[in-house]
Amino acid sequence: MTAKPHAGSCDRNREPILAVLRRHLGDARTVLEIGSGTGQHAVHFAAAMPWLRWQASDHRDHLPGINQWLDEAALPNTPAPLELQAVVGSGLRPLPPVPLVDGEAGFDAVFTANTLHIMGWEEVQALFAGLPPLMAPGALFIAYGPFNQGGGFSSDSNRAFDGWLKARDPRSGIRDFEAVDALARAQGLELGEDVAMPANNRTLVWRRAPARTG
Repeated sequence: MTAKPHAGSCDRNREPILAVLRRHLGDARTVLEIGSGTGQHAVHFAAAMPWLRWQASDHRDHLPGINQWLDEAALPNTPAPLELQAVVGSGLRPLPPVPLVDGEAGFDAVFTANTLHIMGWEEVQALFAGLPPLMAPGALFIAYGPFNQGGGFSSDSNRAFDGWLKARDPRSGIRDFEAVDALARAQGLELGEDVAMPANNRTLVWRRAPARTG
């Protein structure tokens, strides 16, 4: 049997990320994770927050590895992972089924970690364009990873990491916070918190406007 995929970065960052998620997801019931990678985060966060239904997703090539983690953990709140990716000009595809809770369709939160600097910028744009159909009114979009500020790197290590990314794939690279925030605002998301994280990373928390009443 093939060994489970493993990313050391997940072991290092899972507790700091969890601390942020706990602050924001206490009232949430459904979370969609985009770009679940190995599946390590899905297992750790779902176990730590059992009131959530944590829906993992990624490109089809990653689903077998994610399934290994989910099957071994055998948690009641981690359904089978979904195939999902950012498609230029089409948003997020294939469009997953969204939960319906108390008459509101959509996930209470969407989470992604260490994905925006891996994708090309056009795919980042597609990801944000694909968020509204997946998010319930008042839902959160939470993104973890490295970000530039004012067009500059936050550390020498991030500068070196950006160079490594571009050498591997010229379309990738650490994104400017301002550009990413503009994409979020264009989809009706407002930044609620910007949390400094270890290793020169950040967790950004946006919220979609709540449903209008009356």
